[in-house]
Amino acid sequence: MDILIQQIINGLVLGSMYALIALGYTMVYGVLSLINFAHGEVLMIGAMVGLTVLKIMQTVAPDMPGIFKLVIAIAAAIPVCVIVNVLIERVAYRRLRNAPRLAPLITAIGIGILLQTFAMMIWGRSPLPFPQVMSSEPIHIGGALISQTQVMLLALATIAMVGLVFLVEKTKMGRAMRATSENPRVAGLMGVDANKVIVATFAIGAALAAVAGVMWGANYSSAQFAMGFLPGLKAFSAAVLGGIGNIYGAMLGGILLGVIESLGAGYIGDLTGGFLGSHYQDIFAFVVLIIVLTLRPSGIMGERVADRA
Repeated sequence: MDILIQQIINGLVLGSMYALIALGYTMVYGVLSLINFAHGEVLMIGAMVGLTVLKIMQTVAPDMPGIFKLVIAIAAAIPVCVIVNVLIERVAYRRLRNAPRLAPLITAIGIGILLQTFAMMIWGRSPLPFPQVMSSEPIHIGGALISQTQVMLLALATIAMVGLVFLVEKTKMGRAMRATSENPRVAGLMGVDANKVIVATFAIGAALAAVAGVMWGANYSSAQFAMGFLPGLKAFSAAVLGGIGNIYGAMLGGILLGVIESLGAGYIGDLTGGFLGSHYQDIFAFVVLIIVLTLRPSGIMGERVADRA
């Protein structure tokens, strides 16, 4: 039972980060029907900016509590990621809104490579150690352990997701996003500025990626220029698993993917004598994704849409 609790905790921590990243994918797709494959690199930029700020804080205010340092690092990473993502939308995607779908896809991949190159030029090629600012004393939950960094990660992810749901469901901007998602032309006739809605969508997705990036680096104690590719790919898979374009689906898909990875690496790895252990945990997530999409192509919470004649 202790092992099960530990694996579930690990899965929730990992899944929370996937969910934060997946929300950026699903929001952009819901409004633009566009997959922003450079989103993983936005997470990387957030982690790198957070790393730089934490190093400065370690020098300037070494006695400051670790939680405040992380909050400051996140607060610094968010505007940088927002600026980067808004520039991506303005420069790379806006002119391609009515282009064939392959054009934005290729552009997104190119933007991702460009961001990786810039990051490599600024921060170097080698992995950088993330400063350990939180206490290393773990918290005991039954027979399982959870670090203080992971507790903060879960709290921030919960706050961010609840805040996003409130914004989408209860605010004027949220109504404008939903209207633009349903029908941009009709929304424009009703006085909704589609460009502002799209920019706001990219900005919100970037802010969530910044939170995930800093906490990813803090959780794994490392950051590098190529760190955003695999989390971005898995988060996209989580968005598809839950139902691309559905924010609740992105949250559910992210959590499920994290728990599946953790349980698969923990239990199936033991059953196979370590042959399919943590080094192969990616297999479990993508196998489940293939199965779900085979049985329900629209995802768990995606709507079934009939083909029009």
